[in-house]
Amino acid sequence: MQEFVTYVLYSLKFNKIYIGYSSSLIQRFYSHNTFSNKGFTVKYRPWILVYTEFFKNKNEAMKKEKWLKSGVGRKFIKEKIIPLYKE
Repeated sequence: MQEFVTYVLYSLKFNKIYIGYSSSLIQRFYSHNTFSNKGFTVKYRPWILVYTEFFKNKNEAMKKEKWLKSGVGRKFIKEKIIPLYKE
């Protein structure tokens, strides 16, 4: 059975977050930091993985991604997750 993960990346250097979901987290993370040559994540490298949540289906992962991208979700990330990674 395929598993999906919702994740949050953080750029310490630029103080930026990126929220996404994938069925292949390691490959996706590597793509954000190495392979891609266009898009939002290219400008703010390097990224670190600061949050993950695993789901049994794509719809649940997409729901969590949508919530994390909402005002309440972004507040959660900025208040509870990011402070753990700042000096």
